[in-house]
Amino acid sequence: MTAFLFDGPEDAPATVLLAHGAGAPMDSKSMTAAAQALAAEGLRVARFEFAYMAARRSGIRKPPPRAETVNPEYLEAVHALGAAGPLIIGGKSMGGRVASMVADTLHADGKIAGLLCLGYPFHPPAKPTQLRTKHLVSLGTPALICQGTRDEFGTREEVSRYELSDSIELLWLEDGDHDLKPRKKISGFSVDDHLRTMARNVRSWIDRIALR
Repeated sequence: MTAFLFDGPEDAPATVLLAHGAGAPMDSKSMTAAAQALAAEGLRVARFEFAYMAARRSGIRKPPPRAETVNPEYLEAVHALGAAGPLIIGGKSMGGRVASMVADTLHADGKIAGLLCLGYPFHPPAKPTQLRTKHLVSLGTPALICQGTRDEFGTREEVSRYELSDSIELLWLEDGDHDLKPRKKISGFSVDDHLRTMARNVRSWIDRIALR
């Protein structure tokens, strides 16, 4: 049975379903901050965990599996959530990657309106040639990727050279790392600044693709 953490109003015009990254749970500091920022924009946010991460709460330490092996778990979470209105799927890092692999099937069936990735892992750190973009070339689902310009999983300079589907929009957050966190002394921005910018842009994007 999928367990969810909820933020935001129950009568929100749209729901955002988020999965966690490979190494941190759904209630990590960065996931909680992102969910609360989206909720502040009037969105309903549901967070869930893949089985390997949920097992850690019982003391069963399991390493992250290959991302594609948990695709069925994401599909089950969509089914278990049963969102009544427009649904956006996505997640942090690996969670967004998994969502991106099931998005077109769900979109074609009319079950989701879009895909939201918070810090997409375009490649492993320090391995820029091991790209995880093949399926993004033909992605048909409206997608928004929010990425820090110095994210070690894909910087702005690196991503600018990738072939990506026209359905994908990119929101670049200046000096942000993989958690969208900037160095304030260098950039002049705080992590709260970037989270508010992220959330405002996500709400505007959802209004445009799902609520008009």
